[in-house]
Amino acid sequence: MKVILNADVKGLGKKGELVNASDGYARNFLFPKNLAVEANAGAMNELKNREASKAHHIAEEKAAATTAKDKVDGKTVVLHAKAGSNGKLFGAITSKEIAAEINKTFGVEVDKKKVTAADIKSYGEFTAEVKFYNGITAKVTVKVEE
Repeated sequence: MKVILNADVKGLGKKGELVNASDGYARNFLFPKNLAVEANAGAMNELKNREASKAHHIAEEKAAATTAKDKVDGKTVVLHAKAGSNGKLFGAITSKEIAAEINKTFGVEVDKKKVTAADIKSYGEFTAEVKFYNGITAKVTVKVEE
């Protein structure tokens, strides 16, 4: 019997999958515990609509990420910091500061967890990588000035 799972079932499949289960297992275990529904025409149509909606949302997210990447990729972000007489910064430039400056300069919302940069503890130019989506990343030059 074909069923659509409402929850993950160990040994059978993940939520939202169309699987083949034995009749007794489906009627006596899956249906009473509301772990699955029978794969009739209405349920199949609902499943297709959910999958289409999910694909549409993923496409929108990828398009937004690509647009954001195009705005930021290859650009330079200038940050100002204080340092001692030897040129070593008091503290370090963090990914939080880089993300805030990208947001302020380019108007692109970036989460600090998506910015990858080496420890910046002196003046100069450094490269940081910003991850917008799986496989969509941009390289940004971070220029630290006095």
